Amino acid sequence: MYIFSNNLTVIPRLWAMLSFCVLPLCVFSEPSHPEKPAESVISPATIGDSLTLPQVLALTLTNNPALIAFSEEIRAREALTLQAGLLPNPVLNANAGNFANATAKGFDGDAVTLQLSQLIELGGKRAARIEAAAARREVADWDYETQRVTILARATQAFIDVLGAQAHAELAERSLQLAQTVVETVANQVKAGKVSPVEQTRVNVTLATAQSEKLRAEREWAASKQTLAAFWGGSATEFSTVRGDLEHIRPLPPLESLNVRLKQSPTLRRWLSELSRRQALLQSEQAKAVPDLTVKLGGTHFLQNQDYVANVGISMPLPVFDRNQGGIAAAERRLDKTDAELRAVRFRVDSEFSATYQRLDATQTEIENYRLTILPSAQSAYRSVQKGYRLGKFALLDVLDTQRTLFNAKAQYLRALTAYHQCLADLERLIGGAVNEDSQ
Repeated sequence: MYIFSNNLTVIPRLWAMLSFCVLPLCVFSEPSHPEKPAESVISPATIGDSLTLPQVLALTLTNNPALIAFSEEIRAREALTLQAGLLPNPVLNANAGNFANATAKGFDGDAVTLQLSQLIELGGKRAARIEAAAARREVADWDYETQRVTILARATQAFIDVLGAQAHAELAERSLQLAQTVVETVANQVKAGKVSPVEQTRVNVTLATAQSEKLRAEREWAASKQTLAAFWGGSATEFSTVRGDLEHIRPLPPLESLNVRLKQSPTLRRWLSELSRRQALLQSEQAKAVPDLTVKLGGTHFLQNQDYVANVGISMPLPVFDRNQGGIAAAERRLDKTDAELRAVRFRVDSEFSATYQRLDATQTEIENYRLTILPSAQSAYRSVQKGYRLGKFALLDVLDTQRTLFNAKAQYLRALTAYHQCLADLERLIGGAVNEDSQ
């Protein structure tokens, strides 16, 4: 009854496969600290003739340039966190006085002074600086998680595109074969004088249409393969087909349970970390209002009488005019701005999630309608008309019409299946993991 049973090999749940590939999409307790991506364990030479979704995700995770760039930024933020915790360097001063002054005597004679000064940060500046750098690193971690989830979702969608295009090409091939069979049958009937030559013209048009549809399907298949290979910087020539099961559909969990998981999505966690970073920056600006203390210790050596004098001193700017009022006010405004951006992101994510869930639910209903009603009815009608045509009860035009209806129904069913899995990947991108947790 269904059109994929003999053509597609069963694969695990589209998104849940990540958990079996030891390639988790997202860690919700804490953002991961990725190391520099190692050379991929799956190279073009080991892909093989047929590509699976786990291979696609592995290649993407280890070779995608955008992910590599994000991991480099995380290591840069680590270096900045280290820099933020370093103490100010001490300063060594040396000067000499009264050289070439022959009349200067005693303590007014030649003298050499050495002085060591150390800046002591007050007001918790160093602690605030470390906290701000750590928050900046956490934001980078969540940026990486968000980008990783997004890229893997897009790679999954590209894989589904190839899988759907491949099935369309197979369907077009079968349609062409059937059209060629009809042309041969009608040609024999025309030679026997059983039907008019006009009937042969009709089936020839049908054959030409099927050939055109096959060429179009093959072009789309080739284009989708190249789009997929671009996720790991590869080429469509590295594989010939993909293996998957478009008909593998699972019931959707309740909307309420997915809404709970949405609140822990990488996108929202990223903006919560950004809010914490802005709060740390505000504390850092407030700490700058407290002046720092400089301690000085040194001595002067008088060369004429070989005497020594010790020098001790402190210095501190007086916060009369500059108390970092502008820096504090700017940090407060940016904190308010980030809070508003967080609310906007929550609204956008909630809206996109709700729309995607409803679209997914509607597509699932459409698929069930095709499975239970449309495809069986179209198949039954085609068989009945074909049988009636051999008995002389139906005209050739009826056969061609039911044939076209059947293949159009199969093509629409394919499009619905592809749309379902595309939409599912979008939904799982939003929540940062598999929709059906029990499949992991």
